[in-house]
Amino acid sequence: MKINQALVCVGVLIGGSLALPVKPGITASMFQVTSPAFHDNEKIPARYTCSGEDVNPPLYIHGIPEGAKTLALIMDDPDAPMGIWVHWVLYNIPPVEVIAENSVPGQQALNSFGRTHYGGPCPPSGTHRYFFKLYALDTVLTPSPKWGKADVIKAMKGHVLAEAELIGLFNRGKP
Repeated sequence: MKINQALVCVGVLIGGSLALPVKPGITASMFQVTSPAFHDNEKIPARYTCSGEDVNPPLYIHGIPEGAKTLALIMDDPDAPMGIWVHWVLYNIPPVEVIAENSVPGQQALNSFGRTHYGGPCPPSGTHRYFFKLYALDTVLTPSPKWGKADVIKAMKGHVLAEAELIGLFNRGKP
């Protein structure tokens, strides 16, 4: 479990969110998030970006830990020129194995666009990394109006059973 906690902290620091330790005694090594649209550390198809239809990609969730009541998903870009750019915050997702393309299976919080829905990759230049961070939680979060990423992370503290991460890359073809 110490390895999982270290990986969680390393992944969180690279992705730019607050460290959320996994609850002790939970085996979370099988918890994964993947996509049939792109593999980890590979290019996100334009369909899911501002260059395309700007809809969320399909995500597959594997190994949801026993005791998970909900899931939360945060998608952000740590390579944005003005700091971490939050593209999507989704919480109170039922423990499902699929988040379908162009869907909203839970509640949404404000992103860096000032909207409460998915905003696809749209880097001004260069190739950016997009972290899809998925959390299995032992609780249902009680939202407040105008919640953002920090509010969701604060509410998740002490309730994370497992964390998984998928990284996608995107470049709009500008130098």
